[in-house]
Amino acid sequence: MLDRSHNAPELPPEIARRRTFAIISHPDAGKTTLTEKFLLYGGAIQMAGQVRAKGEARRTRSDFMQMEKDRGISVSASAMSFDFSGYRFNLVDTPGHSDFSEDTYRTLTAVDAAIMVIDGAKGVESQTQKLFEVCRMRDLPILTFCNKMDRESRDTLEIIDEIQENLAIDVTPASWPIGVGRDFLGCYDVLNDRLELMDRADRNKVAESIKIEGLDDPKLAEHVPEHLLEQLKEELEMARELLPPFDRQAFLDGTLTPIWFGSAINSFGVQELMDGIATYGPVPQPQKATPRDISPDETKVMGYVFKVQANMDPKHRDRVAFVRLAAGHFKRGMKLTHVRSKKPMAISNPVLFLASDRELAEEAWAGDIIGIPNHGQLRIGDTLTEGEDIRVTGIPSFAPELLQGVRAGDPMKAKHLEKALMQFAEEGAAKVFKPAIGSGFIVGVVGALQFEVLASRIELEYGLPVRFDASQFTSARWVTGPKLELDKFINANKQHISYDHDGDPVFLTRLQWDIDRIERDYPELTLSATKEMMV
Repeated sequence: MLDRSHNAPELPPEIARRRTFAIISHPDAGKTTLTEKFLLYGGAIQMAGQVRAKGEARRTRSDFMQMEKDRGISVSASAMSFDFSGYRFNLVDTPGHSDFSEDTYRTLTAVDAAIMVIDGAKGVESQTQKLFEVCRMRDLPILTFCNKMDRESRDTLEIIDEIQENLAIDVTPASWPIGVGRDFLGCYDVLNDRLELMDRADRNKVAESIKIEGLDDPKLAEHVPEHLLEQLKEELEMARELLPPFDRQAFLDGTLTPIWFGSAINSFGVQELMDGIATYGPVPQPQKATPRDISPDETKVMGYVFKVQANMDPKHRDRVAFVRLAAGHFKRGMKLTHVRSKKPMAISNPVLFLASDRELAEEAWAGDIIGIPNHGQLRIGDTLTEGEDIRVTGIPSFAPELLQGVRAGDPMKAKHLEKALMQFAEEGAAKVFKPAIGSGFIVGVVGALQFEVLASRIELEYGLPVRFDASQFTSARWVTGPKLELDKFINANKQHISYDHDGDPVFLTRLQWDIDRIERDYPELTLSATKEMMV
């Protein structure tokens, strides 16, 4: 099995069959619909709940928050595990909305590859570009799925050109569309020399596949009208001259992306994409850590928390830590060391996810994502090991771009509010800052929609109406440096100082001038817009 590192050790078969990947896209490109169809093909659900259907059917399986169900958008990453043709898929569906990009960034630290979904009519959009940059920073292999080909869409070569130009990555066609919009018949499977025909009558039916011997096979003419066949041959000839052939190593290195065309809502092109992940996708990769990296073939279990979700089950005030296993073979009931507190934890009720459904996980292997219900002991960035003092690195926390004060509707419930806010801070849903002077809290988020989500969740989960008010501050920076300098700085700037939920000092600013002044007057201190969540 080829790998990103050429001399990688041979992995145990159970680990080698794992494929752990995220789906990323701009909102509305059809990401959640694609996730549904993956579950359908994997046999995990019997009927896809269409995102645009009415009433109960509208509730897609991967969106479990009340707000997601009401609005039909994903605001929280969710994980799903299922089997597909001998492989174990661990799929993470991420929020497409830019206001929730921090959740997405962190999710990308827990996967080995990403599927980028783009809309055939709109091409590469701003949020796709942002998320792609994160994949690029992590050298993640990327598979591209161009969705909605059954609607009026742009010229195929134009779409490919745009990806190559905007994202600076080589593109190779894994399939090629035959017709677009109403004339869309299906695709020619370039990698396997097959003709794939779409059935418009049954949206949940696997496409019909016809094996052919290249583009000159007379069988093609039986299924494709003459004018579309001519166009297909012409376009593919151009594509073969202009675009590089598929090279697995270039794909694993993150410099080449294969592109499939299809229509997720019509279940078309989905199986070919899944075959592509199974056949060419990377096996579980080594994980960056200190003092050494973790290799997936190690026998001792190691894992790290990349997401915490509170109140997934409103009946129990639980928090579920999403843990990516980085090494070893985990069994239910194991005792693992919580590296930050150095305390042992018995993992007695680990769960595997199918969106909001969960089942007890008797075992899991490197590459899998499991949920560990707990009462706040586990935070984002925590590492769990069989005793070794090792910490996974590279999970980011970003400075908020919007800051507001928050108050409980009922002043007597201030303590309840503090508890709710701390929970959301540990979950990574918002930054919560306690000013050094005065009472109350300042909440920081990346996008305005997060304030709505927070208010809605605090009311739903805690029965506590809250109000957000404008704050005089516009940005936040974590401050680090020698203790004496830091203390001197804090004493001189008390009105600007707050503490985050870890107790680390944060400098709240009104203007860029504030930041420039501190950098000039306190050269030994570092003001940072990101904080690594390694605890």
